[in-house]
Amino acid sequence: MILALIIACEAGFWVLLAAGLAVRYLLRRRRLSTVLLLCEPVLEVVLFVVTVVDLRGGAEPDWQHGLAALYIGFTVAYGHYTITWLDGHAAHRLAGAPRPPKPPRYGAARAAHEGRLWLRTVLAAAVAAALLQGGIWYIGGDGDASTLRSFQGTALRAVAIHGLIALSYALFPKRPKGAPEGSALPAGDPQDVARGQVGDPRKDEEQVR
Repeated sequence: MILALIIACEAGFWVLLAAGLAVRYLLRRRRLSTVLLLCEPVLEVVLFVVTVVDLRGGAEPDWQHGLAALYIGFTVAYGHYTITWLDGHAAHRLAGAPRPPKPPRYGAARAAHEGRLWLRTVLAAAVAAALLQGGIWYIGGDGDASTLRSFQGTALRAVAIHGLIALSYALFPKRPKGAPEGSALPAGDPQDVARGQVGDPRKDEEQVR
């Protein structure tokens, strides 16, 4: 039952998101779209409540309960970020808003961006680990909580792996193809500069002159 509810919550997330953006930019009903988007957290609350009720009903903790905790943690950390990102693109496509800026691709800016994403993963793991620890305490010493503890380890491994990936961008900054070592990194994607989406320093200098 828990697995089916996780799938239903994931499907519901995308359905509510698509409906909210469609109502906002196609029907121009911003208040209704806000209500639809605010329903997103309700899905995680429902999943949490059902998981607790399932455990209280005498269900043995298994991988489905652990997966539910990881899913809730992920949506807490990345749900708003995903909604904001898609909202910006919907506004651009459907309402003529400026194109959302792309994440930085090179140098320290890229490393900082990856570091912020890693902090979201830390938050996701912390929420999941706290929920799992609550389940372990609820089960008590007489129950078998090994499955829940293993999912706590999974959350910690995800933090460690993502942390190493984020750190690699700081230790080995990504550079544009063909850029020599020691040269200044561009402020934005060279393709965006060519399209006029990012300011070209040479043009700015000419305008000053």
